[in-house]
Amino acid sequence: MTTPTLKDHRLVADHRFEHILYERRPARDLGGRLVPDLHDIWIWLNNPSQLNSYTTAALRELILAFREASTDRSAVSVVLTAVGDRAFCAGGNTKEYAEYYGGRPGEYKQYMRLFNDTVTGILTCDKPVINRVNGLRVGGGQEIGTACDFSIASDLARFGQAGPRHGSAPDGGSTDFLHLYVGFAHAIESCTLCEPWSAHKALRLGLLNQIVPALVHDGAFIPNPLVTTDRWIDEQGAIVYGEPVPAERAAAAKALMTTSTIDLSRLDAAVATWSAKLLHTFPDCLQKTIESLRKKKLEHWQQNCETNRSWLALNMMTEGRAGFRAFNDGPPGRREVDFAQLRRRLARGDGWTDELCDAIQPKAEALHGEH
Repeated sequence: MTTPTLKDHRLVADHRFEHILYERRPARDLGGRLVPDLHDIWIWLNNPSQLNSYTTAALRELILAFREASTDRSAVSVVLTAVGDRAFCAGGNTKEYAEYYGGRPGEYKQYMRLFNDTVTGILTCDKPVINRVNGLRVGGGQEIGTACDFSIASDLARFGQAGPRHGSAPDGGSTDFLHLYVGFAHAIESCTLCEPWSAHKALRLGLLNQIVPALVHDGAFIPNPLVTTDRWIDEQGAIVYGEPVPAERAAAAKALMTTSTIDLSRLDAAVATWSAKLLHTFPDCLQKTIESLRKKKLEHWQQNCETNRSWLALNMMTEGRAGFRAFNDGPPGRREVDFAQLRRRLARGDGWTDELCDAIQPKAEALHGEH
C-alpha cells in the first residue's frame, strides 16, 4: 500500500522559536515504556528572570506553537509549562507594560489581540492540553493556565489574580471561566481581593487536578511546610486546608525551606502519567469530549474577549498606566499606588493627569498604612 503524501497544515513551516521553547518528548504508556512513533509536545515559557512573564514576542510564538502542536498527527497531548522552579507565569511582562504600553492604548489593543489569540489557541487546540504548574501562577498566568484542560502542580505553587491591585481587571479569562472551576463566591474573592491561594487550597477548591510534593529535605520529599496540610473545621464550620501555617510555626517552616531543595521529578512523572492515560483512549472520542466540555469556557470567552480587549486598552491611559508603573518602578515592598490618596483625589473631581499619576506613586520613605 502506498503511503499518502500528507498536507502541511501549519501556519508557518519550520519556525525557529526564540522566545519560548518547543520540544517533542517520546510518549510513554502506563507502565512508563516508550511508545514508538508517538510523542508529547512540551511548550515552555522561557523568561525565568522575570517569573516567566510573557512578552509581545513570546505571545506571537505561543500562537504559532499551539497551532503547530494542534496539527501534529503524532502528538498525544500538549504540555504547557515554564523554565525553572519559581514560576509558571506571573502574567504579562510588567516592564514592557510600564515602559512601552502605558499611555498607548492603540498599541496595547494590538498586544491584547495576540493575548486573546493565545487563549483561543489553547481552547481550540486539537490535542488535550496539560498545564504543568512548576511554580507561581498569577494574573495572566492564571488565565492561560485555566484555559488548559488539566492542571498538575507542584505543591509549592501559588495561584491568584493581580488586576485590581495593580491597575487592571482579570479579563483575560478569569472573569469568564474561573467560576466554572471554583464557583462564583471563590472566583469573585480571587478576582477582586487578589489574595493568593496555596496549591493545597487550589486543589480543595477544584482549580487543580493533582498536586505533588516538590521539596526534598534529608533525601525525602516533604509537603510544603508553609501551608497547613491537615484538615480541620474552623469556628464558622468551614473546612480549613491549605492555609498559611500559624504564626508560631512560620519561622520554623521558613527555616526548613532554606535547608531543602526543589525537585520537580515527581511533577514530571505525574504529567507523564496523565498523558499516558489520555493515550489509552480513542483519539476522536477523546477530542470530542474535550471540545464539548470546553464549550462552557468558550461560551463566556467568545462573548467577552473583544470588548474586554478594548476596555483593557483604554485602561492603559488611567489606572493601568499608574499601576504598572508603580509595580515596575516602586521600591521593594512598595509596589502599589497610594489607593486612599487616589480615591480622595478622584472623589473631589481630579482628572487623570500626569500630576495625579506622579502623586500616587509609591515612595521609598513611606510606610504601609501611611497616607
